[in-house]
Amino acid sequence: MKITLLTIGKTENNYLKEGIDIYLKRLKHYINFSITEIPAVKKSASLAPEIIKEKEAELITKHISKADYIVLLDEKGKEISSTEFSNFLKKKINIGIRELIFVVGGAWGFHESLNKKAHHQLSLSRLTFSHQMVRLFFVEQLYRAFTIMKGESYHNE
Repeated sequence: MKITLLTIGKTENNYLKEGIDIYLKRLKHYINFSITEIPAVKKSASLAPEIIKEKEAELITKHISKADYIVLLDEKGKEISSTEFSNFLKKKINIGIRELIFVVGGAWGFHESLNKKAHHQLSLSRLTFSHQMVRLFFVEQLYRAFTIMKGESYHNE
């Protein structure tokens, strides 16, 4: 299985890039994982939020196919524990999902067209984080999930 994290905009802060790189290196031992950064919508300050969401949805849709299993990382999504996330991934691996794509949308959330295409919506927390921080939190949780699957000592319960 291949896992991709699709994001709108670039990770600009060096401390976040460094943290993400640490987990990217660790994840290589477990899964084929990549991050795809989609350029943010240009001149978005002059556009209404619904238009921005629609344009972002068009950009995201270009990076997914009908065969992909799509999970939106959204504050309105279902909250699960790290162990539950590990079990979620294990089930997707066991049923033969070829490509699992997690999507971090823009500041305004997701357009309804993406909500309809998604198979799942997950929330990393009820707290609100910057979209750049979510990337680091997600790759750490992905790494944690694989260490749980392998019975390694990273995760304590």
